[in-house]
Amino acid sequence: MFADAKKRVEQLRAEIRRHDYLYYVLNQPIISDQQYDKLFTELKSIEQQHPELITADSPTQRVSERPIEGFKTVRHAIPMLSIDNTYSPEELRAFDERVAKGLESRDYDYVVELKIDGLAISLRYEKGVLVIGATRGDGTKGDDVTHNIRTIKAIPLRLTGDVPEVLEVRGEVYMPTKSFISLNKQREKSGEPLFANPRNAAAGSLKLLDSRITARRNLSFFAYATGELSQPLAKDHYETLQAFKKLGLPVNPYIQKAKNIDEVIEICNSWDKKRDRLKYQIDGMVVKVDNLEQRDNLGFTGRAPRWCISYKFAAEQAETVVESIDVQVGKGGTLTPVANLTPVFLAGTTVKRASLHNFDQINRLDVREGDTVIIEKAGEIIPQVVEIIKERRPKGTKPIQPPTQCPNCGGEVRKDAEGVFLRCINPHCLGRLKQRLRFFAGRGQMDIEHLGEALIDQLVDAGLVKNFADIYKLTKDNLLELERMADKSAQNVIDSIEVSKARPLWRLVAGLGIRHIGSQTAQDLAEHFGSLEALMNATQSELDAIEQIGEKVAETVYEFFHKERNIAIINELLASGVRPELPKKAKAKGKLTGKTIVVTGTLQSFSRQQIEEAIRNAGAKASSSVSKNTDFVLAGENPGSKLDKARQLGVKIITEKEFKEML
Repeated sequence: MFADAKKRVEQLRAEIRRHDYLYYVLNQPIISDQQYDKLFTELKSIEQQHPELITADSPTQRVSERPIEGFKTVRHAIPMLSIDNTYSPEELRAFDERVAKGLESRDYDYVVELKIDGLAISLRYEKGVLVIGATRGDGTKGDDVTHNIRTIKAIPLRLTGDVPEVLEVRGEVYMPTKSFISLNKQREKSGEPLFANPRNAAAGSLKLLDSRITARRNLSFFAYATGELSQPLAKDHYETLQAFKKLGLPVNPYIQKAKNIDEVIEICNSWDKKRDRLKYQIDGMVVKVDNLEQRDNLGFTGRAPRWCISYKFAAEQAETVVESIDVQVGKGGTLTPVANLTPVFLAGTTVKRASLHNFDQINRLDVREGDTVIIEKAGEIIPQVVEIIKERRPKGTKPIQPPTQCPNCGGEVRKDAEGVFLRCINPHCLGRLKQRLRFFAGRGQMDIEHLGEALIDQLVDAGLVKNFADIYKLTKDNLLELERMADKSAQNVIDSIEVSKARPLWRLVAGLGIRHIGSQTAQDLAEHFGSLEALMNATQSELDAIEQIGEKVAETVYEFFHKERNIAIINELLASGVRPELPKKAKAKGKLTGKTIVVTGTLQSFSRQQIEEAIRNAGAKASSSVSKNTDFVLAGENPGSKLDKARQLGVKIITEKEFKEML
């Protein structure tokens, strides 16, 4: 039973971390908020039943997300925590009972706000002047996007009235629906990939290096909370928002006070019915205890405040017709069926296509060409078919049969031995090649700016690029031969390719598309071996011996680097000037040099990623398990079973303060 629980916990953590990365780093979520919350709730439940399985790096023990690279990092004076979600009136009432129990009273009010579908931002004002605008990041630190924040006209550069010496304002940057539709039309005309929804568009706009482009995106802003304050603005939240207005900060006009949970539910239900009248997207409501002193008494859990809850609306649905079904080929050869739909407006965008995921799903739904279907957006992002209206099915339709050949190359396809996916197994398939190249050049891998999907398609179709290495052999003259390629655009592509040659080792490892290797595993491998040559020459047992690498991953990595074709391409990359290296670090000479440290519990000054980096930079090793070889266990708040094991083994336990002193 324990072994089963442990295995399930590991599976859930891996899945949640993957979705955290997709949602928060790449802005490419693939599941709904409700599906994510189910994973989180299951993990939390198992950990409550088996507290010995709780670890400091569990998603339940810390706020998720990490800042996107490319911007200066800013540490928040007060953490920007996430909010727990609810989906029904019953769950709202359960929240109210927890509040009443925590306060030992029912003498409290709520403030109910629209949950704007945008990007959380912290604005720091000193003496009334805007000095820093930062993204939420991992909750502890975020990206400095001040240069883009300043382009948003709704955000005052200088406050008015009686302004505190220091005032941090938390709020939401969003893109109005009209602006979002206009932006996507422009991108479609220019052959650029479309933004999935206004939230993605706002996030992408704030992370542009050129603020002139951001200024044209027509972003806006609503303030909804405070961070660090040199003096309080009011005694309760509602009055704080009114004080914001006096200072010149925009506040959503639809904020309402509620005397009890019945009024809260009534307000939530009313907005669920009329949200389509707004000029911007909302995906729910936020319910907050009004009195600030009562909030302090209620406090926080490990990742969210106890005085606040989010009420998420059910996904919007629309009815349309499946006109045809195509099959897309992924970078790993995965064949994904996609429904081409009669265009329909849904959750702020016109939907023309919806994923059918795999052919087992097609079989379960029994979806056919010509069917009238109900679609919804998972998390208001990814359109998907959820229901077939079979009584309206045209006569003579036939079930969709899985392909026996790859639709791109005509090659052989096989079903995964222990899965549901069909894959093209032809290594020379152009459809697979295009997807691999897109992934390789993507922001999370080699980050080759200006090398977009349309250009990659052109390069492959023209026979100019047949593998990763060919990208680095391109010349400006090659590009100018392509249709609609101007001189300046060609030079931008060549410059971007040149810049990418110096990307860190882990980015190259991630970009190679090795199965089971994401960015974190790529970083682990790069950190462990230190060079591409050492990684390529590693034995399978050496790979398997790495703590973070399992047997299956070790086998996959070993096989990849021992295939002649892969070795040849890597040698070509190196010959073309690609220089993958580890970032240089100063050699540590201190009390922690050579020590093995295990961290348990929540730390005040470090996120999980930060503490591991601090340990490595100090010349020590960050380990995930306590053994007789462990030198120190660094214990934060709410430590797990690792603390008990350390005591059993007689391992020295240190506090966060002691760790800092050792540094």
